[in-house]
Amino acid sequence: MNKEPITVEGLEKLKLELDQLKNIKRPQIVAAIAEARSHGDLKENAEYHAAKEQQAQMESRVIEINDVIARANVIDIKKIENNGNIIFGSTVAVKDLEDNKKKIYKIVGRDEADISKNLIYFKSPIGKALIGKSLEDMVVVETPSGEKTFEVLNIQYI
Repeated sequence: MNKEPITVEGLEKLKLELDQLKNIKRPQIVAAIAEARSHGDLKENAEYHAAKEQQAQMESRVIEINDVIARANVIDIKKIENNGNIIFGSTVAVKDLEDNKKKIYKIVGRDEADISKNLIYFKSPIGKALIGKSLEDMVVVETPSGEKTFEVLNIQYI
């Protein structure tokens, strides 16, 4: 079982999702299955089959979250001694030298990565390129849309 790094915030978010699935969603689905069963013939009961499918998906997600939590290597960025380099959990401001736009990324684990929230996986092309860099370094990233160059403007350990 390989340990997977995760931030403190990412672990709390997963625990909250697990709690909601077990204590809110699961009882709702059980009630929906019971209601659909009361309608009679299960072979042609679309509501029953939809509720069972929903239950299977929800239970699969519960198993997945439990696995992630069991393998979690929680890293609290505030407690790690840093030397000014970008590390797992860092929040990094970079400037895209192509369009001069400033972007802010937080480097996180696989299960908490969400590019729409600027949370990038540490093993993604940008994450790998940023790890180990320091202030004012130039970072060249090979992306599916071509090569991008960034300048590191700020590094925070929050």
